[in-house]
Amino acid sequence: MSDSHAVAVAEHGAHEHPAHLRHHFVSLEQQDETASFGMWLFLLTEIMFFGGLFTAYLIYRNWYYPAFVSASHTLSITLGAINTLVLITSSFTMAMGVWCAETKKQKGLIWSLIATIVLGFAFLGIKTVEYKEKFEKHHVPGSSFSIQSFVHPVAEDGKAADKALPADTAARTEVYFSLYFAMTGMHAVHMIVGIGLLLMMLVQAIRGAYSHGNIAFVENFGLYWHFVDLVWIFLFPLLYLISRH
Repeated sequence: MSDSHAVAVAEHGAHEHPAHLRHHFVSLEQQDETASFGMWLFLLTEIMFFGGLFTAYLIYRNWYYPAFVSASHTLSITLGAINTLVLITSSFTMAMGVWCAETKKQKGLIWSLIATIVLGFAFLGIKTVEYKEKFEKHHVPGSSFSIQSFVHPVAEDGKAADKALPADTAARTEVYFSLYFAMTGMHAVHMIVGIGLLLMMLVQAIRGAYSHGNIAFVENFGLYWHFVDLVWIFLFPLLYLISRH
């Protein structure tokens, strides 16, 4: 075989098998479709997981309605609304990142990822403030949980105090906070994982990893981030807004 023929074969092989094509896939199209299918399958399992939590919340809310209403009044609608706005904005910046990857705008992708990371940290920071308040008021389920603020409510900042609850009813507020921490805690875990992946993606974007058409990871992560944001869109009214007046 001549040198020129060997070079042609090598070039043909490189063309047939791009660097980012895994050996067990026939083509990039098959690889991208498989990755997309895997992501949708993963999101389906996530829907079932959070769906179970939502179902449990609705059942217990029906059983212990007065306790759940009183407990929900301790949450800050302002902080919850700000976090909702933060996540909606982060969905927009992530969508812009996917668009920049598709149109090979490297700088736009980098800045979109940075903005999404900042917004993600902002969400977790606000949630930390809310959690801190729950610890201070002894609303964290466990040995330190206290029902005194429900049995003997005290007005704050000139606002009227909530109606006092009987001790047995007030004890049911622990169920509300158990579900509150389970639902918002799992959502926060998903946020932390997402931010970790965003940081990894940012490093790769700076290195130009998504400038040659290999953007399946960016697109699939965009689906994940939008799903996490959508979960909060349901959590916010369910935990903060229902029966607030």
